[in-house]
Amino acid sequence: MMTTELRDFLMLPYSELEELNLVAKQQRKDQMPLDQIQEARLKYLADEPRIKAVTVLFSDLEGRLQMLDYDKKFLLKSYDNLTFDGSSIRGFTAQRESDLRLFLDWSAFYLAPGDVFGPGKVLVFADVVDRDGASFSGDVRGKLKKFSHQQFQSHGYVLNAANEIEGFLFQGLDAERHYHETGAFEYVNTGGYYHSLPGDSLRTFIDTVAEVQRAMGFENEKDHPEVAPSQFEINYKYGEAVTAADQVQLYKLICRQVATRLGMTASFLPKPVVGVNGSGMHANVSVSKAGKNLFWDAKGDEKISSFAWQFVDRILTHGNDICLMLNASVNAYRRLDPHFEAPNQIKASAVDRGAMVRIPIGNEGSARVEVRSVAPDANPYMVMLAIFQTGLAGAIGKVKNLRQAERYLPGNIYDAMAEFRRSAWTSQLLGEDVKARYAQLKEASADRCPRLLGTFVKSQEVQYHHEVYNQYLWNLF
Repeated sequence: MMTTELRDFLMLPYSELEELNLVAKQQRKDQMPLDQIQEARLKYLADEPRIKAVTVLFSDLEGRLQMLDYDKKFLLKSYDNLTFDGSSIRGFTAQRESDLRLFLDWSAFYLAPGDVFGPGKVLVFADVVDRDGASFSGDVRGKLKKFSHQQFQSHGYVLNAANEIEGFLFQGLDAERHYHETGAFEYVNTGGYYHSLPGDSLRTFIDTVAEVQRAMGFENEKDHPEVAPSQFEINYKYGEAVTAADQVQLYKLICRQVATRLGMTASFLPKPVVGVNGSGMHANVSVSKAGKNLFWDAKGDEKISSFAWQFVDRILTHGNDICLMLNASVNAYRRLDPHFEAPNQIKASAVDRGAMVRIPIGNEGSARVEVRSVAPDANPYMVMLAIFQTGLAGAIGKVKNLRQAERYLPGNIYDAMAEFRRSAWTSQLLGEDVKARYAQLKEASADRCPRLLGTFVKSQEVQYHHEVYNQYLWNLF
């Protein structure tokens, strides 16, 4: 083993990390001018000799997180010309038009705990741009960012979101990749909702993830074991839509990093085990203006405003259109099973957890709409784009009793693909080219899995799942 005695890389205490990350988060929230943020970040990197590398993050079309480590000295000289081969990223570009660039979003900057991500590293998200400097059409984060900015410039709207992301913790490393060998996942805990036992592996995992999130400025709210055995949920504070989507990517990355260090696997398959509740990514959303929550109305139906109800009506109108964007995998449609609190009914309710949209109890600060039909393996940027652009700019259908009509989401990915492809609205959301590429990726993945789901999880739907992603396996096709 190599010695670390001579290395002098940055390793800050978690409390100091939290303070620094909260400052960066506030700058982003206050929309500090980008040139000022860039200047401050570059100066920090140049002045801090113990930082060795900058980890740049972006996401492919399906939402798979991509990470590149740049040597700090190289990045300080070349941050405005970071090129990469787009044809190597699934769903991005053909080989003949492969050159793309990364434009660093210095507002999305995180100091990372050295014991989890390695000492001397910071993280920064990036936008993907074409050779001519224009936003790359396949970068859904860029689309969401552009839409969010337009809403603020045109209407003063701030798009707010918090995602409740459920997952499972299983015994062993890379349990998903080895699923085809065993045909089963092994629980680390069978306690269930809120339950903990002395020396419980699930509790140790949750506590550790919560500490890392807190250090990275997530501003935690609550964490607990979920309903199913070995299931967890760790909640944190609302944020602007792009920040919220970035945090989904970091949340899943942190969970996987921590689980690996503990010799286990954090899985975000929507329904890894048949017979117990699946995992969701409930999207709690609202819109504010000048600090006022536009979804709140103390005298409104369920104490939300007519503006909020119109938002809900548009989501319900386009529920089938956007289902593939919210439920992106073969496995996701197992979760939309009405026997396990599955939100597969295209209706709105304050109490019925089978409704696609729920109206939680709220007040002036917390009034919101909860879109419950989202799976945790979906591209979070696509989820936020679909929900907010639909809720603010979609159509309201002429459906009798729209909010309580007897309508259901697609029961399998093929039906969802058909709805997605024939929808004019999804063409507006993504553009025809990106829409076609996304549908092709979903079809290719579905065709590698059994067409009929059956009554148990097939190894193919885990093995070829876009989040499990195995480069060798994909190259066989």
